[in-house]
Amino acid sequence: MFTGLVQALGRVETAGPTQLKIDVSDPDGGLLQDLALGDSVAVDGVCLTVESQGPQGFIATVSPETVDRTCLGQRSKTRTPVNLESSLRVGGKIGGHFVTGHVDGVGMVQGVVATATAWEMTFGPVPDLWGQWQAAIAPYLVNKGSIAVNGISLTVARCDRHSFTVAVIPHTYGHTNLAHLTPGSWVNLEGDILGKYVEKFLTGHRGETSLSLDFLTEHGYH
Repeated sequence: MFTGLVQALGRVETAGPTQLKIDVSDPDGGLLQDLALGDSVAVDGVCLTVESQGPQGFIATVSPETVDRTCLGQRSKTRTPVNLESSLRVGGKIGGHFVTGHVDGVGMVQGVVATATAWEMTFGPVPDLWGQWQAAIAPYLVNKGSIAVNGISLTVARCDRHSFTVAVIPHTYGHTNLAHLTPGSWVNLEGDILGKYVEKFLTGHRGETSLSLDFLTEHGYH
């Protein structure tokens, strides 16, 4: 479990057929010193397990599902920095929202507009992955709701079925890889886990609505 507050930036390289090597841009910044073998780290919002460590970074194994559903493979080719966050500890501060590190799908930067106080960034579906967007991303877009973009906890300023826009403050823009993205860049997206559980409760186990007036009346609603 993570909170969507990025602690460091890194670079991804292919270390083998199923392994990625992540070099931390600031190895003395504290994140590496806090890691141990077997720990979880969110890499651009993808939960990976530390399997070996070195003075500059760590190595993790990725499954075919992870490669297919995220843009980590693309990051290793483009050398775009990745966002890093160690897992939440009991008693730690929750400054963002609950992020599981289980990416729902990928999106694409549609536009970046600098305002007087922030950067407005708009994201939409990758053209060839419209079905994935409609099934796994769009249902969990809520105005003023939370979404993780490359592992960053952000608030949806406005949205529809085709896109959503967030306002990124200068600190977040300057300390994450959002500053390295341009229109056409791919991003990992994870919807709010709370919304997914609410949807599950409302639709039941077979996709049929289980919340009805009879159900509410039976349980004391008038």
